[in-house]
Amino acid sequence: MPGPIAQILRAKPRDIGGFAVRRVLPAWPTQMVGPFIFFDHMGPAALPPGHGLDVRPHPHIGLATVTYLFDGEILHRDSVGSVQPIRPGDVNWMIAGHGIVHSERTPPGLRAAGARVHGIQTWVALPRAHEETAPAFAHHPAATLPVVTLPGVAVRVIAGTALGARSPVDVFSPTLYAAAEFAPGARLALLPEHEERAVYLVDGAASVAGVALEPGAMAVLAPGSDAEVRADAASIVMLLGGAKMDGARFIWWNFVSSSRERIEQAKADWREDRFPPVPGETERIPLPEK
Repeated sequence: MPGPIAQILRAKPRDIGGFAVRRVLPAWPTQMVGPFIFFDHMGPAALPPGHGLDVRPHPHIGLATVTYLFDGEILHRDSVGSVQPIRPGDVNWMIAGHGIVHSERTPPGLRAAGARVHGIQTWVALPRAHEETAPAFAHHPAATLPVVTLPGVAVRVIAGTALGARSPVDVFSPTLYAAAEFAPGARLALLPEHEERAVYLVDGAASVAGVALEPGAMAVLAPGSDAEVRADAASIVMLLGGAKMDGARFIWWNFVSSSRERIEQAKADWREDRFPPVPGETERIPLPEK
């Protein structure tokens, strides 16, 4: 594709235990954009009273998960003892490293009344030197994240750096991750401050370098190029990317690693119940058959 856009990726529907998401990454031939190897768009969805999101305990290795909500609330629990609700504008940053287990559920109070869910779940691949780091969890309330205000555009920097601002999230490699809210007609210039970049339209109507995007589409930008995002209506856009990762990754189920053997070890560890438990949880998602 000529010009600043190298590729347009379109989300594909996936089921995560009775809840539909739109998955953009990994894709072919684009496995990653910067460190981002997994990108799911959850909702927007209205859940009936008595129902909620129930992602039972499951394991990860070799990555960090990043949860960001536009609407609703999710209760996170993990095997390092974290119990943390996340609300719109906050960031939950969970480092899996050599192994962590977590669950994500609708809190009981919201479940009774009926809940809404709308957000983005991403995985960030860890550099090889940090793939086996100790698991950890950090929560960053919305008020602690910098917001860059430009004419008609507000950009919240979720992780890494953007437009001269830096998030408090402790990243492992140069990272771009931001949520931009556009008023109708607003424009945002994207300069090549990061090696790899992509633009995802969450909601609204917007174009990148003159190419219109529909919600659920991601424009991957050519390295070193300038581009402009223009909103034709009130829109929400995610900006993501960073430094090119230090080699390709194997990805199988919830495991990411530069080593195929490490993936096989993680599969055996989950099958044999060698991962640490999540306090307060009794369920677990079994290892897939294939």
